Amino acid sequence: MTATDAAPAAERPRPPPFDRWVALVLLSVAMFGNYYVYDTIAPVADLLTSQLGFNDEQIGLLYSTYSWAAVIVLLAGGVVIDRFGTARSILVFGAICTVAGVVTAVSPDFRVMAAGRFLLGIGAEPLIVAVTTAIAKWFKGKELSFAFGLNLTIARLGSVAADNSPTWAHRFYTGWQPPLQVGAVLGATCIVSGVLYWMLEGRVSRRYQLGAAGGTDKLVFRDLFDFGKSYWYVVALCLAFYSAIFPFRSFAIKFFMDARGVTREGAGALNSVLPLAAMFATPLFGLLADRIGHRARLMAIGSATLIPVYLLMVYTAIPLWIVIAFMGIAFSLIPAVMWPSVAYLVPERRLGTAYALMTLVQQVGLAGMNWLVGFTNDAAHASGANPAGYRPGMWIFTTLGFLGLLFSWLLYRSERGPSGHGLEAVR
Repeated sequence: MTATDAAPAAERPRPPPFDRWVALVLLSVAMFGNYYVYDTIAPVADLLTSQLGFNDEQIGLLYSTYSWAAVIVLLAGGVVIDRFGTARSILVFGAICTVAGVVTAVSPDFRVMAAGRFLLGIGAEPLIVAVTTAIAKWFKGKELSFAFGLNLTIARLGSVAADNSPTWAHRFYTGWQPPLQVGAVLGATCIVSGVLYWMLEGRVSRRYQLGAAGGTDKLVFRDLFDFGKSYWYVVALCLAFYSAIFPFRSFAIKFFMDARGVTREGAGALNSVLPLAAMFATPLFGLLADRIGHRARLMAIGSATLIPVYLLMVYTAIPLWIVIAFMGIAFSLIPAVMWPSVAYLVPERRLGTAYALMTLVQQVGLAGMNWLVGFTNDAAHASGANPAGYRPGMWIFTTLGFLGLLFSWLLYRSERGPSGHGLEAVR
């Protein structure tokens, strides 16, 4: 045993830069696989309909089952991660995500496919929490914000790759199953990266001292009664905003093909604009908010930008790329301001509860809205032969945009009053 090995943990040096950046890449690749598997359904939605007889309600339920599983995990409160550590948790939850991708692709039976999506929700959400916790351990005090930004960029490349799979994996789009099998293979990066990360952390932790990451976000129900109305306006905005964005993405490729005659490749490219724009624009909008303040006002601007886009797609012939560009602005602006704003509104000791509650509310909204939009599309007989059938669903999204604007305005009014928390100030 060397002197370094025998040194107390507190006296050990921090890991060298090479090990830290290797850890970041492995952690980010695990999330890449998770994001890719989640977004594999949208590019094959029309094939599930034409070849397996799935209706839009069932397609929506494939996303809803993920969200319900995520709610169950969030209620568990991160106990597994706290008890078993990040390395073991990433390995276990990465394995669950990998199995989920396989189960989703293995059978044409809707119940089996839904079971795979449920498994993905069980594994994916705690995997994201474990990865976030691990990054904090490696980078706390050393490029932490940059590391988080790079992690999210690599993860979102999973969504971009899935949306564009009809282009780069065109030869696999001969039926519903081969694209999902490609997703299962890429989803295996979750467990492969998990194994490699587990080996890396085990080796490094014997010689170096990893930083303390703090506890994972947990719901502490007694804390909920201490949050002010500004926080609840932000939660309501979170619910309205994400319920308008992600369920739209669930059906967007099918909608673009049916209602606007776009090719599968073109529809996938259009759908990928949102995560692609967010990769680059979200940090810039965050810097803007830090520089000028006016956070509630910026969230209102983002909400207002979202309102007309859905109706423009079904009632006008305006080029889709223009409409999607406006969606990209809202998708980048609102999250860049909304999530950091919570730190202004809630005491630091309750931030874990505040973020866990926001995420739980978000997932409940996604579960309900994915089902509702699918049900509405079926009730209106939305299809390539009846593009007008998509209009009721688009009105639902538009209504959510108006609700987001309302909650943003209420937040702005609250923060301009004597009980404001400084969201409109430069801090």
